[in-house]
Amino acid sequence: MKNMISRFAVRAFTFGMLAAATIASSAWAQEEGPKVMKKTMLDTWVIDGGPTMIPLVLLLGFVIFLIVYCYQLLKDEKFCPEALRTQLIAFMGECRVQSAIKLATESPTYLGRLVAYALPNIDANRTEDLGKDSIEDAIADFTANERPQTMKYVDILALAGSIAPSIGLFGTVQGMIGAFATLATTGQADPSDLAGDISVALLTTFWGLIISIIAIPAFFLFKKKAQALEAACVNAVEEMVNTSINVINAEAQLARIPEGLDVEGEEGAIEGGVEEVQA
Repeated sequence: MKNMISRFAVRAFTFGMLAAATIASSAWAQEEGPKVMKKTMLDTWVIDGGPTMIPLVLLLGFVIFLIVYCYQLLKDEKFCPEALRTQLIAFMGECRVQSAIKLATESPTYLGRLVAYALPNIDANRTEDLGKDSIEDAIADFTANERPQTMKYVDILALAGSIAPSIGLFGTVQGMIGAFATLATTGQADPSDLAGDISVALLTTFWGLIISIIAIPAFFLFKKKAQALEAACVNAVEEMVNTSINVINAEAQLARIPEGLDVEGEEGAIEGGVEEVQA
């Protein structure tokens, strides 16, 4: 976590230095005078958008941070690591429920916390299903309580994507008001007088849409990822319980087969009888 924060800090510092250098070069170019004034890309695509660009730039940076954070948060090893899943299924295959609970308690993963919450509901007196209905209720309670925490930052990403076009529209309305005010003052449609207001109207809408186009698809991708990880953990717990049920009831299942007759022998006898009937 510290290494990730350090990388973010270095990248943010580098971006800030580049932005400051660009702004400084833009200001220096404008101070040279109207004859030699040059526009940089920062002027054309950001600064000309006016004050409304400040919240849009901040929102864009926040959306990028959320995407990186959600990517780090929704990793397989933080939800259902294969090594832990395999070990827990092995314990449940030997009906070592306490060992499985102890191992799960030591793991900070989603699967570990789910197992530690659900498996204590096993009813050893109900050998036919081990109280599977109580276990399923515990699983449902756990997932319902954990889902808001898991989806918190993903939902914020959706909120940011929804707000961005509104901020852009606000800048558009602001630019149009400025344009009509200029027309009312000058009494004529001089493009040079309207250029600044038109820049505000178009750039804010442009960046609002860009932020929304980035945030909304990312939201749906992370939402699907979170649902898939949650389902994988739930399926793993159900597989553990079913494994123990099958082991406990294995003798009862074998007792239903006639003595001295295995499944393969039974299938062979049936096939032989069919051949005799056909003959």
